[in-house]
Amino acid sequence: MQISPSASLVPYIKSYTVVTIDNDLRDEVFYPSGYVDLIINISGGAAATIINGKRKDTPDIELLGHLTLPTRLTVAQGTSVLIARIYPYAATLFFSDPLSEFTNYATDMYDVAKGENRDLYDRIMQADSLHAKINVLETYFLQQLKKNENRIKKAAILQELSQQFLMNHHPLDLSVLAKDSGLSERYIQKLYLMNMGISPSAFAAVMRFNKSLQMVLNTPESLTTIAYDCGYYDQAHFIKEFKKFTGITPSASRHSLIKNDVDLQQAVNIGF
Repeated sequence: MQISPSASLVPYIKSYTVVTIDNDLRDEVFYPSGYVDLIINISGGAAATIINGKRKDTPDIELLGHLTLPTRLTVAQGTSVLIARIYPYAATLFFSDPLSEFTNYATDMYDVAKGENRDLYDRIMQADSLHAKINVLETYFLQQLKKNENRIKKAAILQELSQQFLMNHHPLDLSVLAKDSGLSERYIQKLYLMNMGISPSAFAAVMRFNKSLQMVLNTPESLTTIAYDCGYYDQAHFIKEFKKFTGITPSASRHSLIKNDVDLQQAVNIGF
């Protein structure tokens, strides 16, 4: 189930999604999305992520930062989570710590601000309906947005920069981006690392990967065609980049059960 945010948060929050796992999942691959996800365990079920070989049990409430490493998922049957998917340029508006501290990590939000986040979780769990739970979460986001409103200008710059290079199918050329935007390369690098938690080139690579992933899973196109359409140098470059993000080849992904399981694919693609 996917629910749109309120009008005030539409520029910053992509969606709220509830995912319930019907069967045990073990060691399933899931993919870097390019988004930042705030994940609330609303069922008490058990789940864990394995990032860079390190297992992390899913706590009551966690922040899943940008992923650039092969990541796997284990979830017990019946587990339900509420996920707020945040646009990559907007996460800096809701969390005070530099976003780079969350990259390639599933952070227990009690470790960031225990009192504040435990109170948030308790209020979410006390709400008697899904919409009431989302209203609690929206109130939290609006409070954070007000507290960090001095960052809105930088978030807008990030959004504009990202749109510029996402429209280009070729590998990111930072010098061209700097020239077109009137900003220095060093400033752009710092802006991304501090406010998005990932470098411009790494973010561009994740976005290119996601475009290729959709073609791998949803079209019969050859790997050579996908590589060309997505701006890779050649098929070998495409396969290497794909394996870097997932640990498996495009062909293995195409022939996996993920392609044929709608619920699992949804869970995988939203970074559960």
